[in-house]
Amino acid sequence: MSGQLSSELELKRNALKIRKGIMQAISANKGGHIGGSLDLADMLSVVYTDFIRLNPNNPKDETRDFMIFSKGHAGPALYASLVFKGVLPAERLNHLNNADSLLPGHCDRNKVPGVDATTGSLGQGLSIACGVALGAKIKQTDQKVFCVIGDGEAAEGQIWEATQFAAHYKLDNLIAFLDWNNMQIDGRVEDVMSLGNPVAKFSAFGWNAVEVKGTDVLAIQKAVQEAFEHPNQKPTMIVLKTVKGEGAKCIMDMKNNHCIGLPDDLRNQVMNDLKQQAQALEMEDF
Repeated sequence: MSGQLSSELELKRNALKIRKGIMQAISANKGGHIGGSLDLADMLSVVYTDFIRLNPNNPKDETRDFMIFSKGHAGPALYASLVFKGVLPAERLNHLNNADSLLPGHCDRNKVPGVDATTGSLGQGLSIACGVALGAKIKQTDQKVFCVIGDGEAAEGQIWEATQFAAHYKLDNLIAFLDWNNMQIDGRVEDVMSLGNPVAKFSAFGWNAVEVKGTDVLAIQKAVQEAFEHPNQKPTMIVLKTVKGEGAKCIMDMKNNHCIGLPDDLRNQVMNDLKQQAQALEMEDF
């Protein structure tokens, strides 16, 4: 964690840079998992600006912190964050889902520097994160493990096995984020498999759990800081109340924006929206 935490303005600007990177990646192949990538940008801005320990010149440094996307189809959000952090060149985003496999649609640790786990089979990433966190405990390092899960995959039994495991082994070096946008590929989470009250559920399993608005960068910052500065032998779940497609109104308004085609006119609408936000934030270099 850096010494002084960033201002709200800086975090909002960085989130917009990440959203721009997401759009660059998804535009390259004229489509992809846009909704659930855009809505993670604010959280990723906070983590990659203020908290994660990651050397851009040596992303496999054994002393690094880890970021594991259990929600592996949101790979464009992770890739854009790695560009923001300086791990990947921006040009790499132009290869999303291309035949050259330089940037697979789902996270792939064997092909993309800075990706710590190959994911996409939903439900498995939290278990991987638990294993990494337990390993850090055994080695007695101060490494943190971040994990992102989707509310749709929270219907998987393996998520709750991992949740129980993390509490039992007192993995207070594990900080997870639940993207609670209430939408999945088959429809509303409430209709497909209701999640109920996730804060109450994770608390009942022995976690620190808090709900924050997914665009409130200062609330996210505070929640992560609390997990860093006050370990209490409990893992932390930060429930992000989000809107799928956050940051681009034309995407947010779609009934299903899980994975869509992105024709030029739609792309231009999104980019114009982002440019207007950049102007409001006085970002001259956007």
